[in-house]
Amino acid sequence: MKLKTVFTCQKCGGQSPKWLGKCPDCGSWNSMAEEVAVKSGHAASSGERTRPIPICDVPAQAETRVVSGIGELDRVLGGGIVPGSLVLIGGDPGIGKSTLLLQAMLKLAASVGPVLYVSGEESASQTRLRGERLGVSHKGLLVLAENSLEAILAHATSLKPGAMVIDSIQTVWTSSLESAPGSVSQVRESAGKLMLLAKGSNIPVFLVGHVTKDGSIAGPRVLEHMVDTVLYFEGDGSHPFRILRAVKNRFGSTNEIGVFEMKQEGLCEVANPSELFLSERPLGVSGSVVTTSLEGSRPLLVELQALVTASSYGVPRRTTIGVDHNRLALLVAVLEKKVGLHLAGQDIFLNAAGGARLNEPAADLAMIMAVASSHLDKVIDPQTVVLGEVGLAGEVRAVTQPELRIAEAEKLGFKTCLMPSGSIKRIKKGAIRMEGVVSVQDAMQLLFDR
Repeated sequence: MKLKTVFTCQKCGGQSPKWLGKCPDCGSWNSMAEEVAVKSGHAASSGERTRPIPICDVPAQAETRVVSGIGELDRVLGGGIVPGSLVLIGGDPGIGKSTLLLQAMLKLAASVGPVLYVSGEESASQTRLRGERLGVSHKGLLVLAENSLEAILAHATSLKPGAMVIDSIQTVWTSSLESAPGSVSQVRESAGKLMLLAKGSNIPVFLVGHVTKDGSIAGPRVLEHMVDTVLYFEGDGSHPFRILRAVKNRFGSTNEIGVFEMKQEGLCEVANPSELFLSERPLGVSGSVVTTSLEGSRPLLVELQALVTASSYGVPRRTTIGVDHNRLALLVAVLEKKVGLHLAGQDIFLNAAGGARLNEPAADLAMIMAVASSHLDKVIDPQTVVLGEVGLAGEVRAVTQPELRIAEAEKLGFKTCLMPSGSIKRIKKGAIRMEGVVSVQDAMQLLFDR
């Protein structure tokens, strides 16, 4: 009997009866792979079906969370691990995904009982060597070197662990499919059965996912829709700092971040990221300014550095690291039009020091002041924090939650805060001096015309 095959896109999971150079669903080139067509094994349920009921009549259940013992991880998850949840963690190779989960499983083994760490890429002895380097050793931490999904489910059903890690989901395969491990069908089917295990037995399951060159999790997008939480581990290999960020969370906010520092003994929590980001800040140099970035409920103080120099090319360069390139172009246009600085023939480089990433508009005024400071070669007072959103008319708009930003700056010893006048009205006066501005011109006068 001849097997029927279909061509499946390895990026989005779209199917076609014949090979296509370009996927018609997601537009990816050369992503169609031939796989054996398998009929769905989900039969129609028989017997009494569930009936819709008013939401107010649904029995309420108290929210229970398990504390992992790693505060930064619990913060990103929304306060702890929800029993029966399916969590996907992605990140670049070597960023620290396996290290974080191995350390978390050690603490969980000491608090909730046996946990199961399934390694599909390393042998049990290799996992132990990595555990010895990290100081991870506990009788309750069980290691299983296995790729077969059926074997993994059998061990999990018999052991009933307090938590389980699959490292990684792309290496797991099921015998019910003939496609290769890591293909769309294998990843989707494996994740679906692990989800049934998590929901049916109330076991929290962590999945480690590989990422592609553009930084997204490899495999079909349906994988991210199936899980409860999607976490991304970010960081630059040249910096020891790592940021754990939630992009999807059914049980908490997606605005929280966790900050870690990679050391010889593993990942260490950073209790005060602002102090760490400013630890090597140079004083008394032009082009340097400190601003605040709000990540969920956590304010971070970040140093912005700008370098403006005459261009030796026909078209001047605009290079950014950690900030939006298009945002810089917009703010430079505001400086030229509303303030009168001539930057058309200047190369402009802007960097968020320490590997930080600024996405919110509250850093607009600091970006403008850093560029102006470097261009004019005038130093901004190192004890001053600058924040505010800048509009196209040159106006400075109010920012969200200014009291949290001011409290963080005051805690680190800053004396002055340059901020929108609209935000000062909502803040009680404290030890830090607040100076309000309504336009970019006012900010320029306060910082450079004294």
